Amino acid sequence: MNASTRILTSRWGPVLTGGVVGILGPLLVYWGNPGNMGFCVACFTRDIAGALGLHGATGVRYIRPELIGFVLGSMIVARMFGEFRPRTGSAPIVRFVLGVLAMIGALVFLGCTWRVYLRLAAGDLNALVGVAGLIGGISLGVISLRSGFSLGRNRPANVTVGWVMPVIALLLLAALMFPISFGRDADGAPVGPIFFSESGPGSQHARIWIALSAGLLIGCMAQRSRFCTVGAVRDVILMRDLHLFYGVIALVVAASGAALALGQFHLGWENQPIAHTDGWWNFGGMVLAGWAFTLAGGCPGRQLILVGEGDGDAAVFTMGMLLGAALAHNFSIASTPAGPGAYGPAAVIAGLVICGWISGTMRDPPGS
Repeated sequence: MNASTRILTSRWGPVLTGGVVGILGPLLVYWGNPGNMGFCVACFTRDIAGALGLHGATGVRYIRPELIGFVLGSMIVARMFGEFRPRTGSAPIVRFVLGVLAMIGALVFLGCTWRVYLRLAAGDLNALVGVAGLIGGISLGVISLRSGFSLGRNRPANVTVGWVMPVIALLLLAALMFPISFGRDADGAPVGPIFFSESGPGSQHARIWIALSAGLLIGCMAQRSRFCTVGAVRDVILMRDLHLFYGVIALVVAASGAALALGQFHLGWENQPIAHTDGWWNFGGMVLAGWAFTLAGGCPGRQLILVGEGDGDAAVFTMGMLLGAALAHNFSIASTPAGPGAYGPAAVIAGLVICGWISGTMRDPPGS
């Protein structure tokens, strides 16, 4: 085990990983990503859903190499260190539903548990409300855990289970690098099968090799350090353990410095990139996301890292997020900079009820 690996697996690992995420986030914006969106697993999953034709929002369609890098980077180092362990079988349908709900909450807020901190670091005060909601949602998750909530144990699985998602990631990368197009219809609209935005956030992106390299680096580091933005807050509340939380602090500090250096820092509530100012639903969306991510065992970035390790349960959750992105845009749930979608508030309330039901009914059976 070399020195860099020893550092990443030590108490400094989350700090180093969070710092690198914080620096690369603003840099990816500088290199072409949308504002305050150097990394956003929710938004990037939404873009991939659009690229695959799962929703009709033409401005958010792109296969994001960063997420591909998360999965492949994690897989590479997991195999190097004997941690690629295919497993599955822990309440898959419930995990799928939690993935849908987590995505709906994140798209009502307009950002995942990584982007909320990147937005805050760049001066977006709406993110303060989002962080408060996130802490509230994670707190509800901790109450659920203390009350006996469990999705059960997974079990070792055939190696094929572990390879499915990395292979899908490679296929997505091939579709990005060598796009297939069946042309345009009589009205001039593209007919797919892969769609790319010609305007809007989906048209804004860093070069493929830059984004993929950043994703690979974070995938490798997060796999070794167990970096998790939800687990960080959960562990503080549940065990008074600050180990992972120092990584979140490092992310915010590093991202603030990078945003200032790159001229991306803008303090205020109004005119923030890809954000809205409706405090109630910024808060509510992140309560739902935080609760669902906590019940599922980790933030969206952590779920992709687990996918790279061969975790089929995390893969099911990720597929739930993909469907959640499609539903959020197809059913007018996702927010825009003008505010929540027409059915966003109702979807958040329904999602909170469903999370409460799952929390109250999912228990380990006696003698398990």
